[in-house]
Amino acid sequence: MKNEYTAIIKKENGWWIGWIKEIPGVNCQERTRKALVESLRITLIEALEFNEQEALISAGDNYQEELIAV
Repeated sequence: MKNEYTAIIKKENGWWIGWIKEIPGVNCQERTRKALVESLRITLIEALEFNEQEALISAGDNYQEELIAV
């Protein structure tokens, strides 16, 4: 599993907002930059775990795993 991702963050109307560039749907909003970064980290972990479980459920039995480097 990849260990580093890119957060796109900015302050807008008194809120810090951010997205994880590589994973659609991972976005957060917080009052402080520090809280935003932590929320993004937690949300990213949850999204990766959810995606992994969904993939395994979809695969069913008798599947193979293959690492793909890009």
